[in-house]
Amino acid sequence: MKGYDKYAFEPFAVTVDLAVLTIRAGRLQVLLVERGQEPYAGRWALPGGFVLPDESAETAARRELAEETGLADVSGLHLEQLRTYSEPDRDPRMRVVSVAYTALLPDAPEPRGGGDAARARWLPYDGAGPLAFDHDRILADAHDRIGAKLEYTCLATAFCPPEFTLGELQLVYETVWGTELDRPNFRRKVLATSGFVEAVPGAARLTGGRGKPAALYRAGPATALHPPLLRPSREGRSS
Repeated sequence: MKGYDKYAFEPFAVTVDLAVLTIRAGRLQVLLVERGQEPYAGRWALPGGFVLPDESAETAARRELAEETGLADVSGLHLEQLRTYSEPDRDPRMRVVSVAYTALLPDAPEPRGGGDAARARWLPYDGAGPLAFDHDRILADAHDRIGAKLEYTCLATAFCPPEFTLGELQLVYETVWGTELDRPNFRRKVLATSGFVEAVPGAARLTGGRGKPAALYRAGPATALHPPLLRPSREGRSS
């Protein structure tokens, strides 16, 4: 193109980072890798790496996830683009712009380190930092995005058994949101949301208390929640 000089612009690299969360042993956990190279060798970080010239950002994200953690063909893994991180000093090597992805993964398998990752592990979300680069910020943003998805979608049922109690469903929300919910209020909202859950006729389960067995439910046909099931801190701001 006439008058355009591509060499007038400082070159920079594009990377991808993945904030993948799951619920294991009743705790919110994040998939992390131990960096095997500088910068930040030996520090925990989100899986990720450089986008190659012949691939898209999402293709690079899935490739890096497979190379660094061994999670290649994971059933139920839907990567959602989170945002772009472009602060000039976010990487000490050069100017690097990162496209971040996030996912909340049910039935998460054990990872194994590979590529330039010395190890890969699921670690508790609330004890994960400080991470390399600006990954603490990316992880916090991902946590907020996932929390919002629970408000507006039926994603929480994917972390319950095929037949579950409302108490088990409530525990998913409490684990991701990091707050206790009022049991009667939660029950009322869930049952008032069309298509969210369906009762299993005649089925019940003892839950360890002295009361009567708890009724069992299964995931309903809905994918979105109308009205949304808002976090307590956001209810006052809804309109």
